[in-house]
Amino acid sequence: MKVGIDLGTGAGGASATVDLEELLATRLLVQGNSGSGKSHLLRRLLEQSAPWVQQCVIDPEGDFVTLADRFGHVVVDAARTETELQRIAARIRQHRVSVVLNLEGLDVEQQMRAAAAFLGGMFDAERDYWYPVLVVVDEAQLFAPAAAGEVSDEARKQSLGAMTNLMCRGRKRGLAGVIATQRLAKLAKNVAAEASNFLMGRTFLDIDMARAADLLGMDRRQAEQFRDLDRGRFVALGPAISRRPLPVAIGAVETSARSVSPKLMPLPTTAPEDAADLIFKASPEEQLLPVRRPVAPPPPIPTAELLEKLVKARPEPAPVEAPSLFPEIDEEERSAALDAVMREIVEDPEAAFRSVAVLYQDFLVRCRIHRVPGAALDLAAFKRRLAIARAGVDEQISAGDSWQQALKLSETLTDDIQGVFLIVARAAISSEPCPSDAVLARAYGTHSPSRARRLLTYFEERGLLVVRTDFHGLRIVVFPDLDAETAPGDPNAPDTGDETRDAAE
Repeated sequence: MKVGIDLGTGAGGASATVDLEELLATRLLVQGNSGSGKSHLLRRLLEQSAPWVQQCVIDPEGDFVTLADRFGHVVVDAARTETELQRIAARIRQHRVSVVLNLEGLDVEQQMRAAAAFLGGMFDAERDYWYPVLVVVDEAQLFAPAAAGEVSDEARKQSLGAMTNLMCRGRKRGLAGVIATQRLAKLAKNVAAEASNFLMGRTFLDIDMARAADLLGMDRRQAEQFRDLDRGRFVALGPAISRRPLPVAIGAVETSARSVSPKLMPLPTTAPEDAADLIFKASPEEQLLPVRRPVAPPPPIPTAELLEKLVKARPEPAPVEAPSLFPEIDEEERSAALDAVMREIVEDPEAAFRSVAVLYQDFLVRCRIHRVPGAALDLAAFKRRLAIARAGVDEQISAGDSWQQALKLSETLTDDIQGVFLIVARAAISSEPCPSDAVLARAYGTHSPSRARRLLTYFEERGLLVVRTDFHGLRIVVFPDLDAETAPGDPNAPDTGDETRDAAE
């Protein structure tokens, strides 16, 4: 069924329409400086398409919550745990409810983690619930930044991965991304490049005008026109809108944002003496509040007096250990239970392409289900066990000196690449064929074989191994410190794990 969404007026006063079905398949990128009318455009698109498709709005400023009163959207407050947000997102896809994820009140890192968890829950929904959803992300440069900022690398990687899944792999799962950004230069290129439809608004910086002109297929000299666009006017291009650049004036909307542009207002006519009383005289309500005054720090203790106290101080008696109220934990039993949980996670075909944060939450839940005794592993210990578990070492190899030496060598590497190193080391110790690039790429959590080859080059530069090729073009990896080497293996061989996963799907 073809549905045309009316955005406003185009060239010559004709109606500018968007083919909704085509938009769901090809995605949309909106760009414009603050005040150019991006939020107004998104609101027009959401209002016009509300009767036809389920919608999900990632709202960092709480501007779109007013859609709930007119169109029945459910407002989801993001001040929840990541697990709660993932489960809510899964139920949203199951019951086809339009929602607004309100991120207002959270700091930037919390917004990134909450949006990543929510988008991840929608992306991981069961196949039976892959209904079409229009996913609108306002201020997308916050969730898919082009460069590292003040947030932690873990939060940035988690958020960027969720946005990449939405724009790159979301179409088959029914997720159609509509992302809006103030600056194209601040938006990750791999996220922006997946959009086939564009609406470019007013912008002033040369780098953003040049990128906008490139995306629209315009000459660099024509990029100057983006400076002259009025508020609410955009240049559109894409299979869902127009095959040639088309100027569009966005139409009116039925709802309004809670925050509006500032308007000039006359100052109050207050006499200077009255203004001073308003500032310096406390109101009756303020007088009831307790006054908090800064406490002066105690004077410093002279060095001689401090040394004298240290000399005269007596050692405290050793505390008497109280009898334990809890039964002692069998460490071997606990370690075996942790290994069993880790095997369950590693055997999941999708585990290699999920973020560490999501796998860690899954690990904690499985530990509670299996009633693993003792305190839960922290994130660092979990990453280490995950890397070892992905290597797939049996008891005979794990008890050998060569494997223990391999574990010590892996500790010199970062957490995200230890698993790749251990997989190759295990193959060498067992004299198995060298793993292919596809296998190593999956262990690294990527679909790019070239990244796997770069990792082997990096290990070789660190002096951990030596890579050579035999006369048949097969790869052999030698570990001088382990006195072991892999059997010849085809670097271009397919990953059997990927074939198994595709067959399951």
